[in-house]
Formats: sequence, C-alpha cells, structure tokens
Amino acid sequence: MTNRVDINNLLNEMRAMKAQTQAFQKPQALNELNRTERLDRVQENRQVPGFSEVMTQAVNKVNEVQQSAGDLAEAYQRGDKNVDITDVMIASQKASVSFEAAVQVRNKLVEAYRDIMNMPI
Repeated sequence: MTNRVDINNLLNEMRAMKAQTQAFQKPQALNELNRTERLDRVQENRQVPGFSEVMTQAVNKVNEVQQSAGDLAEAYQRGDKNVDITDVMIASQKASVSFEAAVQVRNKLVEAYRDIMNMPI
C-alpha cells in the first residue's frame, strides 16, 4: 500500500508544477479585451514566476528527492530498523524518474536553443 501513497504524492507534486506553468494559457474572457487591458488584468490578478525561477525550483526538487533517497539508502545500509527496503527502493525509483524527467527537459531546451540559433536571419 505504500506504493500507492508515494505514487499519489508524486502525481500531486507533478500537478502542482503543472499548475505553476498554467499562466501561459489564455482564458476565454480575456480574449475579448484589448491588449493593454489584458496585460493590466494579468498583472493585477497573479504573480507569474519567471522561467528561470520555475527551472530552479524543479532542479532543487530533483536534488531534494535524490538526497532523501540517498539518506534512506544509507540508513538501510547502517541497519536502521525503521527503514524498510521497499521504502528505499521506492525512493530510489522516484529519484531516478525525477532525474530522467529533468534530463529530458534539458534535452528539449538544448534542442530548442539549437533550432533558434540555426534559424536564418
């Protein structure tokens, strides 16, 4: 049963990160307003984190997950009775998945950068 709880926590974290990036979608009501009114309204209603801030948070979260997985593995190796092997394996898999996702995002960013740099002027 601990598998489900950890997977649900991971899904909740992913949904929270998705909600942070939803600022780029345009609501229907704002499409009818002119450009200056839309900009004023968006700036009044919410503070949108910058791209670098979102990426920094994501990298820090991956680092935290990897460190906690490492700490659990070390505790298990030391023989801590409170640490179960299933918890260690789940934490290890979460760290692996989060790292792979970060690598894929990095690869897409590098690919987009190369595409932009190769565009004719």
